[in-house]
Amino acid sequence: MIVTLDQLKGQIGFTPDMGDIDDALLTRKGEAAQDMIEHRLGFKIVEHFTDGVPPALIEAVLMLAAWWYDTRETAGDNSREVPFGVSMIIDDFRDWSF
Repeated sequence: MIVTLDQLKGQIGFTPDMGDIDDALLTRKGEAAQDMIEHRLGFKIVEHFTDGVPPALIEAVLMLAAWWYDTRETAGDNSREVPFGVSMIIDDFRDWSF
């Protein structure tokens, strides 16, 4: 995963007193977010960016994982596929050659 559990906890606003509550769930959300973004990009992030992962892609994984965590039980008018910023970041790094 290109993000750490601590980064993801910081994105969500976890405080140190919360301990390891939801660590497994957060890790799963982070892995799933990266997997979905890589699927949309058409490449594995770490393999493609051997000199370092662009901060925007790290932010996209954090945003998507945190959003999935926060809205994991939400369905209805306010639900959507992915947060707006995530789609923009993916589009900026996607290889659009045909």
